[in-house]
Order: sequence, then C-alpha cells, then structure tokens
Amino acid sequence: MIKNICVVGAGTMGHGIACVFAMFGYSVNLYEASESVRGTVLDQVRSVLSFLAEENHIQEAQIEGALSNITLHSELGQATKEADFVIEAIPEELELKKTLFNKLDSICPPHTILASSTSSLSLGEITADLPESRKALSMVCHWYNPPYLIPIAELSFFGNMDESVYREVYDLHVSVGKKPVKVLKDIPGLIANRMLHAMAREVFHLIEIGAASAEDIDIALKYGPGFRCATAGILETADMGGLDVWCTAEDNMFKSLNNSTEACDLIRHMVDQGKLGVKTGEGFYSYPGDSKATAKKAFNKRLLTQLKASEGY
Repeated sequence: MIKNICVVGAGTMGHGIACVFAMFGYSVNLYEASESVRGTVLDQVRSVLSFLAEENHIQEAQIEGALSNITLHSELGQATKEADFVIEAIPEELELKKTLFNKLDSICPPHTILASSTSSLSLGEITADLPESRKALSMVCHWYNPPYLIPIAELSFFGNMDESVYREVYDLHVSVGKKPVKVLKDIPGLIANRMLHAMAREVFHLIEIGAASAEDIDIALKYGPGFRCATAGILETADMGGLDVWCTAEDNMFKSLNNSTEACDLIRHMVDQGKLGVKTGEGFYSYPGDSKATAKKAFNKRLLTQLKASEGY
C-alpha cells in the first residue's frame, strides 16, 4: 500500500503534485536541488491552497494541515529512503530523466514504484539502463497543469508491470480525486496531449490563414466542440450524431485540414520575438502590467468552476 510519497522537482508541476497529495492527507517529501526554489515553494503551495479556500473548494482550516504534510529536502537520498512511490517532475530532457531514474534505482527501497511525469519521452528509453526488477516498477504518471485543478492522470500500462502494481497506483490517484486514463502504448504525447496538439495544429493554422480572429476562434471552440466535450468525448459524440454523418464530413474536410509535421511558422516567429503568452505579457492576447496575475487567477477560477461541475459526474 502506498503511504509515503516523494516528488522530485518543485517547479511548475512538482509543487502542484505535492500540494494535491498533501491536501488528501499523504506524507510528501518534496526534493528540490535549487536553494532559491526551495525557499519559495511552500509560499507557492500556500498560495494555491488559499485560492482553493477562497473559492470554497477546501476549508481554510485544511491549509495548515496540508502544508504540514510536505517536508522539503535538499538531499535526494533522505527524500526517498522510505518512499513507496516517487514521481519526478524535472525538465523534459531524456538524459536528465535517465540519470535520475538510475540514481533512484540505487537509493530507493526495492519496493519503491518510480514514476515519470513525462508526456513526450519514451518510458522505455528513460528506464533503458535499469534492472528488470525495477523496470517492472516503473511507469509514466502524467498530470495536466495546473495539477490541482485538472483531474486527468495518464497512467502507463506498457506490459512491463503487473496489473496489481498498476492498480495500486490507479487507486492512489483515485484517492486524490484524479480521473486516471490507462495508456497501453508507449507513444509520444500519450493520449490527451496528442488530441490537444492535433486540435492546436488546426487552430494555429486558422490564425495563420486569417480565417477568424483569435477571440472568435476561441469562442468557436469554447461554445462549440469544447462545450460538448466537457461532458461527452468525441467517440460518444460521434455515436450520437451518426457515424455516417461523421464519415461524410471528414471526407469533405480532411483534404483541406492542416497536416504539417512541425510547429507552424506563426508560433515559431512569436517565440523568436519573445511573445510567449502570459509569462512575457504578450501572446495571442496582451497582458499588460499587473493584468498577468489577474488573467491567471481568472483562468484558474474558470477551471475550478469546471472542476466543481464535473465532480461526481
């Protein structure tokens, strides 16, 4: 049974993952090599918990309890020595993750399950140098950002582990309010990101060809496909609409849809100009001055409203 959890990396995803487990009463060791990040991470977690309390998603009395469940560590060995489950949230670089997994194998107890939060790297490559006994306890556990608001958790089941081990991790995620997806193939992007970026490719193409403004494209998605997909998946929607209708529509449209094999020139040009979105103050929309924090909070409030509406669904 998984009781002691270690999160490796306290950045964007790591501190959020630790926050979720701590909120649900798990003891979490949070390892971070950077002293400056360690110095601010508990303030970030407190900010998340305070936001959730302000929005009546948790009780204010839960904040201190959740924070007390997180122990910061600067030494990886100390953070992992009693861990039942370790999930890494370090940068998306293969060699970094391979090196970390090799290190974790040497310092973790034999029963420890090792998980990567990767969404684009191969588990087989990450664990290539591990002994078979540890490969059988290794998996991908990919959460969406922000981890405390989006319920999905993609869990790999690639044939390297017993069903009983997978079920233990599955149950862990259910216990913290996640909606796990069992991923059967070790493919780049897993399931959710492949669907997301297939859609994004067409969205960015529509901007490039001037089909509509950014605002109207987002409206079309939010109040069209996105509105329906909040409660019904594409496959169920296709069944409801009629597969014959979908087949005809796809025959008519597919020849004109974007099928590029790399990021579009528009996005690359914006990145080269330093227009990275809210973090730089400009992307498809502008976020001048103090509006960046306001925009982020408003974005998270919409996600939280959606989370509340989906609970128990």
